[in-house]
Amino acid sequence: MIKLAKTVSLAAAGLWAGMAQAADDVTLQLKWVTQAQFAGYYVAQDKGFYDEENLDVTIKPGGPDIAPAQVIAGGGADVVIDWMPSALASREKGLPLVNIAQPFKRSGMMLTCRNDSGVTSPEDFPGETLGVWFFGNEYPFLSWMSKLEIPTDGGEDGVTVLKQGFNVDPLLQKQAACISTMTYNEYWQVLNAGLTEDDLTVFKYEDQGVATLEDGMYVLEDNLDDPAFVDKIARFVRASMKGWKWAEENPEDAAMIVLDNDSTGAQTEAHQLHMMREIAKLTEGSNGALDPADFERTVDSLLSGGSDPVITEHPGDAAWTHEITDKALN
Repeated sequence: MIKLAKTVSLAAAGLWAGMAQAADDVTLQLKWVTQAQFAGYYVAQDKGFYDEENLDVTIKPGGPDIAPAQVIAGGGADVVIDWMPSALASREKGLPLVNIAQPFKRSGMMLTCRNDSGVTSPEDFPGETLGVWFFGNEYPFLSWMSKLEIPTDGGEDGVTVLKQGFNVDPLLQKQAACISTMTYNEYWQVLNAGLTEDDLTVFKYEDQGVATLEDGMYVLEDNLDDPAFVDKIARFVRASMKGWKWAEENPEDAAMIVLDNDSTGAQTEAHQLHMMREIAKLTEGSNGALDPADFERTVDSLLSGGSDPVITEHPGDAAWTHEITDKALN
């Protein structure tokens, strides 16, 4: 009996030890499909950076009909990748998203127009159809149009907004004079389809004074009251930023890691390699900590929408925190 009791006790001790060492689960919801835009996270997983932080990370791809804010609101993720305009708009509507890290330092968003549509300057927009991404991606566009005082409900003095899907067909098929593109993705799809740079006029949002922060990490505010959550998310950010810096320094290998994680088979090596090189230009110089000046610039842009701004009041400092990056980087 005594020997059996000791055996049971040892087994229980081993079980508890195993439980104590179990990795912490983290679910990450991406803003878009698996591609080099999210290379840092796939690299962190592939290279064991998450394992080193005792994390078991599930990366959930996004898509044209997936809104990260809706996913985290429904309990489907611990952390989401989202653009700040979308996150701040969600916060003003009652979903308390908080920016905990900002890997992307610069904006890659553009509006790409066919010259044969007659659109070569913003003054040519009225009366035209423009392709716009939705599910949170529309806010920089709406802010820009509001700044220009151009209605988005059609008519000769306004623009007709075409809900743009996961392709550049509206521009190629002349369904829209302009479409939304990113410097690292859709713009090159347009060129690969046969149009040349001379056929196009490109408006970079940064050049129009409406550039806003993209691809930040967001969590729900209430979770930051939990020390255990803060600890594991700090480890997640540390490992993720390690992945991002590795991807910047090794773009070819990072692109291949992304391809290995693309279950759809939709991506090509050439496109992902090009994308990774362009993405590195947007993450360069960022250690993950949000620059308050970049936050204020984004807020100012969203508030400057005339009679129909994206957000109606300054969200305050509660919309972002350095608590996580301070723990992760120090």
